[in-house]
Amino acid sequence: MKRILAVLMALTIFLVGCAKADQKPESSKETVKEASGELKTVEVASHTSPMIDILELIKDDMKEAGYNLEVVKVSDNVQANVALQNREVDANFFQHEPFMQQFNDGNDGDLIKATPVYNALVAFYSNTVKSLDELKDGAVVAIPNDPTNRTRALRMLASSGLIKLDDPESYNLEVSNISENPKNLAFKEWGLLNLNEAFKESDLTFNYPTYIDALGLKPETDGLILEPEADQTFAIVLAARKENVDSDELRALIKAINSEKVKEFIETNLKGHAKVAF
Repeated sequence: MKRILAVLMALTIFLVGCAKADQKPESSKETVKEASGELKTVEVASHTSPMIDILELIKDDMKEAGYNLEVVKVSDNVQANVALQNREVDANFFQHEPFMQQFNDGNDGDLIKATPVYNALVAFYSNTVKSLDELKDGAVVAIPNDPTNRTRALRMLASSGLIKLDDPESYNLEVSNISENPKNLAFKEWGLLNLNEAFKESDLTFNYPTYIDALGLKPETDGLILEPEADQTFAIVLAARKENVDSDELRALIKAINSEKVKEFIETNLKGHAKVAF
């Protein structure tokens, strides 16, 4: 009988030990490890600064959250969206929402804004006048020729009172949508990368701070028209897919990219070029 009891006790201890070994670890970091024991990798596509700089900045924060953040460098904007749509990456970071929606419409996409990060301070500059009041009748205005930036430029001109639009709420505008043009402004469309050249030939020119900086100009000191600060439509966003935007890894990524560390980076390194949008 004693031998039987000893065997039963040993069996009980063995089973309890197995049960404890099968319990899931309490650490939240352990739950995002892959079968190999490595941290789960989150891949984000981007191709230029300051987006890549911001992603590099939050790698340690992602590691603390239990994830390995890998920056996938692509050659252009289209490639970044195709990679995200094809599930080759988990997110991308380079675009504003109207550009993303244009991609979705043309490619049956399901990309979605995960969070805004910063808003580039675009402006209109002049090589001939110091204020809008000095613009002469028939002045030449240079605007981008791509749909989203052309729309952005026309909405800014409308907000300044220089023109009126037939649909002020639209984000798909052309020069033909101008309903009132009191100064008979003459519009010329340029490629985004050629707007510095346009500045030399026009009376009023739209441009991004990154490009106009080569001419020694700053939006807040030299811009004659600035985008209304409350308008965050064109803020640069972290984009994901509808299917994964609420996943644990995207939640961790959103938290990291909306951190005080990133806010300080934008306010310090991008001062005069961009403002925090989160």
